[in-house]
Amino acid sequence: MRGSRMKTVPTYASFVGGQDIASDRHLYTVSARSVLEDVFSALTLKRKLDSGAADPAEFADRIVGRCAAAENDVNEAALRAAAEAAPIWAATPLRTRLEGMAMIRERVRARHDEIVDTLIAEGNPRLLAQWQVSGMLTAASDDMLSWFETQLCQEFTAGPRRLFVRRVADGVVCVNPPQNAPASSALLGCMSLLAGNAIVVRAPRSAPLGVMYLLREFVAPVLEELGAPPGTLNVFCARPGRTIDTWLESPLVNDIFYTGSVERGLEVERRCIEAGKKPILELSGNDCVVVWHDADIELAAQALTEAFYGSGQICMVPNQVVAHPRIADELLAALDAALQKVKPGYPDEDGVLLSPVMRTERFFGYVRDALEHGAKLVRGGRRLEVDGTPSDTGMFLEPTVLRVDGLVDCRDIEMVREETFFPLLPVVVPAEAEDHGLLDDVIAFVESNRYGLRNSLWSKAPAVIDEFVRRVRNGGLLKINDSHIGFAPYLPTHGGTGLTGGAFGEANYPALRTSHLQGVSIAEGVRPLEAVFDSYRLVAGVPAQNKE
Repeated sequence: MRGSRMKTVPTYASFVGGQDIASDRHLYTVSARSVLEDVFSALTLKRKLDSGAADPAEFADRIVGRCAAAENDVNEAALRAAAEAAPIWAATPLRTRLEGMAMIRERVRARHDEIVDTLIAEGNPRLLAQWQVSGMLTAASDDMLSWFETQLCQEFTAGPRRLFVRRVADGVVCVNPPQNAPASSALLGCMSLLAGNAIVVRAPRSAPLGVMYLLREFVAPVLEELGAPPGTLNVFCARPGRTIDTWLESPLVNDIFYTGSVERGLEVERRCIEAGKKPILELSGNDCVVVWHDADIELAAQALTEAFYGSGQICMVPNQVVAHPRIADELLAALDAALQKVKPGYPDEDGVLLSPVMRTERFFGYVRDALEHGAKLVRGGRRLEVDGTPSDTGMFLEPTVLRVDGLVDCRDIEMVREETFFPLLPVVVPAEAEDHGLLDDVIAFVESNRYGLRNSLWSKAPAVIDEFVRRVRNGGLLKINDSHIGFAPYLPTHGGTGLTGGAFGEANYPALRTSHLQGVSIAEGVRPLEAVFDSYRLVAGVPAQNKE
């Protein structure tokens, strides 16, 4: 890894304008295994290391990396460097930028095991680390890059004119990835480079290592090889509040790509608009999966287990189910059987899908609220130790399923109405009704969700599928008889409507969201007077002899 080394522990400085900026303060990543073995000791150690009260050399076996802590002067320097680089990088041929993304993809592919190990060290279970890497590779696949090429610039010929419809880079894009999946989200933000933008990335203080590692080891070297100007990529680790305030206040910033909570995200959106900047939001999700009476129950249950991956601390997993009353009991039984394989453990162990949950009070509050509203606990509701045994002090939560009878008032229940971010899944069972009327009610329910990330349907009936696809406009992605979180070429990995993406929310292709349309005409031999006044005759089809 790049950067200076403290014995065998990788160290990353801030990276601004093509240069490393060292600091006498660092933020340390303590191995996830040591946290699970003794959470109090591990977190105490991290606090001491971060504050300089402990000698890192004494704990090298428990430290997986450290990143420089940046102050706001580094942020301001990054904005200046990005603003200087942006017009130069934007003028770089599109083919060069596409080549760069392909180069980054191939280096990720070649070192995928190393990336997985880094994500595991930050606490991601191995299977979910591999899933994140698959998303990185899919987002920059040959299919995707070919499609981006058609979207970023199209050329036409009309008489004496060559006409272009192209997307032009916005300029300086600031990227704020989330705490729960910062590395993959930061790499998603780097797709803004494809449009010709320069980017400034803030690595979260709670998990900066993966962000710094991916951007310094994979993105920065490719940009350097392509001859991109220094400042095309800038990355540092700093506190969010002052950093984002500076982005909002700076005249050098064009777009802010913010991932985080709904409340803070909508505030960023409002302030962006007031400041004349473009907000690109990745906020919460409250995804719905509809399971119709003719669904493949076994496969639908497999898809529903995705709700519990990472202990539900992934915004794009299912958050609620609407089960047709005819198959509700069968579906719940199949889901219970499938969840036997969703287990806790150390992140480097095979088959682990649950992550530790540090603050559990809200989880139990959601469960109590649902039970008070008449829901029935189907399974779960307990803390678990790392080996899966129930415990009052365990750091994991048991996958929990509740049955909610009735569609009409189900959103009175908090866990149905809001994103929970826990391994918690309400299964809503509507009252018996004629299928056509019930489908209308279910689609209306899906459409009325205040969030809009992803929605899924499981059904074998072409008429039901067609109706669902035709009428469900809520969300950035619809999945039919498919994994809810699996990646596919051409489709977006992120983005949505409502509280998920704000007023301008939609499927999020960062290269498109951080650029704007422009039309170009290159003419030869055009006479301006004729171009203006003969256009009526030509487009209206008026014969030349009637032109007077």
